[in-house]
Formats: sequence, structure tokens, C-alpha cells
Amino acid sequence: MPDNINNSRAVFFVSDSTGITVETLGHSLLSQFNTVEFISFSLRFIDTEVKAIEAQQTINKVADETHHPPLVFCTLIRPELRKILSDSKGLFFDVLNTFLKPIEDEIGLKAKHDIGRAHGILDDQEYADRISAVSYSLKTDDGSHAKIYDDADVIITGVSRTGKTATCLYLALHYGLNAANYPLVEEDLEGEGLPKTLKQYKNKVIGFNISPERLSLVRQKRRPDSDYSSLSRCRFETRQAESMFSRDQIPLLDVSSMSIEEIASTIVSMLSLTPRTYVP
Repeated sequence: MPDNINNSRAVFFVSDSTGITVETLGHSLLSQFNTVEFISFSLRFIDTEVKAIEAQQTINKVADETHHPPLVFCTLIRPELRKILSDSKGLFFDVLNTFLKPIEDEIGLKAKHDIGRAHGILDDQEYADRISAVSYSLKTDDGSHAKIYDDADVIITGVSRTGKTATCLYLALHYGLNAANYPLVEEDLEGEGLPKTLKQYKNKVIGFNISPERLSLVRQKRRPDSDYSSLSRCRFETRQAESMFSRDQIPLLDVSSMSIEEIASTIVSMLSLTPRTYVP
């Protein structure tokens, strides 16, 4: 347990499955309180009374040590397990039941209360689409296999280290989209327009740009004190790339301060793409 927890607020994310849902929602809510230091604990696969009691004891121990009730975000499906957690010394937030009960009342049906449904394989075709899209993104990474760009939903281009690969994989895994990544190299940046490889797919292309200062910082971690990471080089490349995108009327996205999740969601919206699946 961190030594500084007495000066912080403890937060528990409790789930009977992977914890992805409760952690995502909890972190989103806590991000609104950026002056507070939160110490997070994830208690996953709490699917028996024995595990629930152990989780309760852990929460109580932290409450006693810190003299503050920990925040407890919970997505346990079984009511008897939720009851055990709600009786802890934490401030309990029943995430699922807060929303499920009003939905049940409105549509006149009871929720199935099956563990793991949010992230399980509910549709074989959607799962196959997701795996196929990931395979496509890996195959077309860094400009490889441009001959299969016909199958692309989107082609992301930009200078090195702007997050193109990570974004392609996120689009594939979370939206089932075929996303290709074409890096702009020196000869591309010195040309008169879009690289020849991309011209025939112009309607699928989106350009990434980034502030030179941010790019230099990122590149310094990869190749410190090199021409590749120098601020002057980064200024030249970003200026040339932006000019290219403007000249060819390519949609431009400044990713300087955006997360991968934000970038992917913005691309889907900007290009009016239709996801084949969605994983929160």
C-alpha cells in the first residue's frame, strides 16, 4: 500500500468480471477533481460471498488506516454480493443498479444479471470483424501492404511518432474498422503533394499533426539528442506535413493533447464512419 495514502483519498473499483466498465466510469468521474490525489485499488472477479467478504475487509482496513471512507465504485451483478460491499466502511456507489432499475421499470423487462455480458462474446460476427480488423491494421502498419488499401475504412498519415499505430489498433479493436497507417518520410515531405500511394485513396485519408514541441519531447524518448528529435527537425516536418494536407484538402487532426480514445472517436465522427462493433 502506498506510503502517502493518508494524504490521499482511496478509491476501490469492485467488479465480478474484468473491471473495465467500473474503472472507465469511475476514472471519468474522478477526473473532474484534478486537485485531489486518488489512490486506486481494483478488486476484480469478486463473484462469491467469500471474495466479497474479503473485499469488504480490505476496504474497512483502508478506512481505518486513512480515517476516511474510501470511495467504492461497484458493478457486482448479484444483489447479495452488493449488500456485503455496501455494508463496508466505504462510500458505496452501486453503478449498475443505479441505471438498471429505471430501465427495467421503463421497458417492463427484468435484466438478465449475467456476469461478464458487457465484455463477453455476444455476437460471433462482431467478434470476427474485430479480429479481422486488428489483423488488417497490423498488416498495413507503417505503410506495408498498400495494395490492400481498397479494403481500408480509413488511412491515417502523418510524420513519425504521432500515434498512428496505436490509433489504428484502437479503431480496429473497439470499432471493428480497417485502419491503415502510412508514415510520411523525408521524400514525401519534400514532394509537391500527397504521396502517390495515397492519391487514389484520398477520400479515405486523414492527416495527423502535432505541435513541434510535443513531437520533439516524444522523439527524445526514442532517440535522445538526435537530429530526428531536434526541435528544428520537428518544426520542419510538421510545417511540411500541414502544408501538404492543406494543399490536398485532407482532413487534419491536431493530436498534440488528445488521448488515443479521443482521437479514434473524433476520426469516426469526422469521416462519418460506421463501426462494425463497439467495445467500451
